[in-house]
Amino acid sequence: MNRLIVAYKATGIGSNKFLYSLKRKYQEKKAGFAGTLDPFAKGVLLVGFGSHTKLFRFLNKTPKTYRATLWLGAKSDTLDTEMIENVEMLNALDKLQVEEVINSLEGELEYEPPIFSAKRINGVRAYDLARAGKEVVLNKINSTIYKTKLIHYVHPFVTFEATVSEGTYIRSLGVIIANRLGVKDGSLSMLERLNEGQFFYENEKALDIKKSLNIPQNYYLGDYDNIRYGRVLALKDLKIQKEGTYWIDNGDYISIITLNAVDVKYELGRIEC
Repeated sequence: MNRLIVAYKATGIGSNKFLYSLKRKYQEKKAGFAGTLDPFAKGVLLVGFGSHTKLFRFLNKTPKTYRATLWLGAKSDTLDTEMIENVEMLNALDKLQVEEVINSLEGELEYEPPIFSAKRINGVRAYDLARAGKEVVLNKINSTIYKTKLIHYVHPFVTFEATVSEGTYIRSLGVIIANRLGVKDGSLSMLERLNEGQFFYENEKALDIKKSLNIPQNYYLGDYDNIRYGRVLALKDLKIQKEGTYWIDNGDYISIITLNAVDVKYELGRIEC
């Protein structure tokens, strides 16, 4: 089975274990996903079966939108409820101030990623070092925060949404919000991914591949059998000859090609639609 779906992962299960359950459900051995969600997080997970596992890098899956609840005053090294060490009792804040701080995140943001993250230090995952009690020092990273929104504030819990570039750490945004409110510690009590780019959860229906790609369509004007059988293509036979990556419609299949100044390279020869 060749299929691309948007699944919904629940809290309390890792992405790999969740994928295994989908493989059993659809009786398919070959499957993969884009954009790992750890066990604490829930929400949209883009899953491919069969040959469609090769398509992830060509899909329109950014920006991403998350909904999170920040627990003000809760101290945790994981920045979520997994390792709560202490909870400071705080006075309630002005809702308008909370909203202004959340809106202040919009734009380019430089910050430190969580020590409990999948970033590698000398080939080792940061979370493995952190769980082993070793010192973790990570370089600052940059993210684009396209849009933020306060959903509600019921002290000490702040629920907000953020539409962000790929690779953004929402746990870190929670800490920044807490600090800008004058609160030392803050940890997420809930994290949900609402979408990945154009992809939202719709009961795991099969996606239309041709409408899911983030690369433009090109058109082959030569002998159609060349495309059908994966033969070498001449640059002069393509309608668009500008360098770049394109997809070509082959009826029940698509091909993905990359053009440079002198030739045409197949990225993917025949992907069933």
